[in-house]
Amino acid sequence: MTGPYLLPAHLDPVQPRYQASFAVEVDGRRVTAHAGQTVAAVLMSLGLTSWRESGGRGRRRGLFCGIGVCAECVLVVNGTPGVRACLRSVEPGDVISTRGREERG
Repeated sequence: MTGPYLLPAHLDPVQPRYQASFAVEVDGRRVTAHAGQTVAAVLMSLGLTSWRESGGRGRRRGLFCGIGVCAECVLVVNGTPGVRACLRSVEPGDVISTRGREERG
């Protein structure tokens, strides 16, 4: 990865714990994620801007506040419902589900 705001891994002061990129599963599809990305960042890199519906009116929901306050971005990660996509960093082998009622948390 290159760009004016991206550091090569060896210069990153955070020192990512995992290889630069790895596979995760999103709704049964194997996709590439990068160390340090949140679940929301992975979904948005796939073009997904909303991944659940509100309880009452069925309106589409996704990333809203981006800091874990609103819970609009909740989904299922590794079988755990109610995970805030904006706060959870992806890890190698994660299984992410944007489908079903179980993601409301």
